[in-house]
Amino acid sequence: MTDFTEVADRVWVAHHDWMHVNITLVGGDGGLVMVDTHSSERVARQVADDVRRLGAGPLTAVVNTHEHWDHTFGNVVMLEEFGTIPIIAHEWAAEHTVQSGEWAKKRFEENRDDPHADEVLETRILAADTAFSSARALDLGDRQVELIHPGRGHTAGDLVVRVPDADVLVGGDLVEESDPPFMGDDSYPFDWPASLDLVLGLLTDASVVVPGHGKLVDRAFVHDQRTDLGVIAETIRDLAGRGVPVDRALEAGEWPWEPRLLEHAVRRGYEHLPRSAKHLPLL
Repeated sequence: MTDFTEVADRVWVAHHDWMHVNITLVGGDGGLVMVDTHSSERVARQVADDVRRLGAGPLTAVVNTHEHWDHTFGNVVMLEEFGTIPIIAHEWAAEHTVQSGEWAKKRFEENRDDPHADEVLETRILAADTAFSSARALDLGDRQVELIHPGRGHTAGDLVVRVPDADVLVGGDLVEESDPPFMGDDSYPFDWPASLDLVLGLLTDASVVVPGHGKLVDRAFVHDQRTDLGVIAETIRDLAGRGVPVDRALEAGEWPWEPRLLEHAVRRGYEHLPRSAKHLPLL
């Protein structure tokens, strides 16, 4: 059992030990919106039980902050437990949830020693059925909830959830606290800093920020993470511009995080730069 804790007026967060995932509920006169659904059907049923135990109203919608399995693999359970409700995501995330989930299952199939392998592999993948491109407002009766795609970063389909009257922002994996944000082979290291610039514009010094993983943070934390991501992007540009080959970039650069965390970021950055920006020998 993981209890939901009220972090602002009718905004509850449940922090789970498995991968430090956060599940958020936003309540209004019109019901509850759940942001992200966790990583398997088994754990999602526990989340559903926690929602009922909270007793704050009916669940009326689910939002996926992006397509990754650890944020979407509880989708099917929420429909089974709470009836026909919309599952909302950015259009990229909705289109790529199944593909991303199947890739994750393949990884667990290759690593059956993982204690969560069985529950991940038995989970059914369900993509969002309601998509948007840049922004969408959800009406909860006495309050509005804003869904905003600030740009590419952790994925091409990231969104943040803003509750203006409570000064809360749910950042998905654009912001992480338990570890540095994961930069994978579907991330956009050059876009991520600008996306966080937009997010910072939505925050005040008093804002509560719910990261995709880890403890609650504030605007200063997001600013510092944006600075690190900016350094990473500029370091990749500098190395490529000086002709450092991609396979030597990690050892040649001065990085704000451990180099082992940036393997995908460096490769993606080199791929995204035009040849004119890479003073590399012709193959």
